[in-house]
Formats: sequence, structure tokens, C-alpha cells
Amino acid sequence: MKLLTPDLGLFIWNLIAFLIVFIILKKFAWKPILKSLKEREDNIADSISTAEKVKEEMALLKNENEALMQKAREERSVLLKEAKIATDKMIAEAKEKARSEYDRILADAQQAIQQQKNAAIIDVKNQVGSLVIEVSEKILKRELSNKSEQEKFIKELADGVKLN
Repeated sequence: MKLLTPDLGLFIWNLIAFLIVFIILKKFAWKPILKSLKEREDNIADSISTAEKVKEEMALLKNENEALMQKAREERSVLLKEAKIATDKMIAEAKEKARSEYDRILADAQQAIQQQKNAAIIDVKNQVGSLVIEVSEKILKRELSNKSEQEKFIKELADGVKLN
């Protein structure tokens, strides 16, 4: 039981040692320890508030990014529509130009054919005219008194003529 009841002298010396250690700790260690704990607490609070601000900024940036992406998609869609319209317009213009060129070439060809046809008809008329003149000259050179001989001679000349 002696262990459970302390001696008064030991108790006083322990109390004095405790008070000396307590005073020394209070004077030299207590303020720096409390100060560092306060700094750590403030540091943690600042870190938490900074993290919350960063989180809010990230949410704002994410919303802005999504808005920019949507705007970019809309602009891409508009550009694609404009490109399709321009392409269709260019194709229509090319077709129209090809059609007008085709019509012009066809008209030129028909005109050339008509000119060649007219030239051939004029050439045939000239040849027929020269043949008539030749036949007439031969008939006139030969003075025949008999009508039947004249017809026979004209028939011979007509048979002998070659048309080109």
C-alpha cells in the first residue's frame, strides 16, 4: 500500500520540478508551439480556400470551354453549309457555261455545214452552167439542118457528160 500513498516530501519535490518545467515551457516553448500551431491552422485554412477557388475557377473554365466548343461547332457547321452552297453554285455555273459552249459549238457547226452545202450547190450550179454552155457551143458549132439529127446529137452529148 505504500505505493498508493505517496510521501509528502516526494510529492512536494515532484510538484516543484513540475512547476519549474511548466514555467520554463510556458516562458520558452509554449508561445512558439502555439504560434506554429496557429500558423499551420491558418495555412491549412488558406490551402482549403485556395483549393475551393481553384475548383470554382476550373468549373468556370470548363463552362467557358464548353461554350467555346459549341460556338466552334456552330461556326464549323456554318462554314460547311457555305462551302456546300459555293460548291453547288460553282457546279451550276460550270454546267451553264458548258451548255452555252455546247450550244455555240453546235450553232457554229450547223452554220459551217450550211455554208459548205451552199458552196456545194453553187459549185454544182456552176458546173451545170458550164456544161450547158459547152453543149450549147457544140450544138451551135455544128449546124445541122435536120431536127432529128440535132436531137440525136444532144442525146449523145448528154450521155457523154460525166457529173462529178
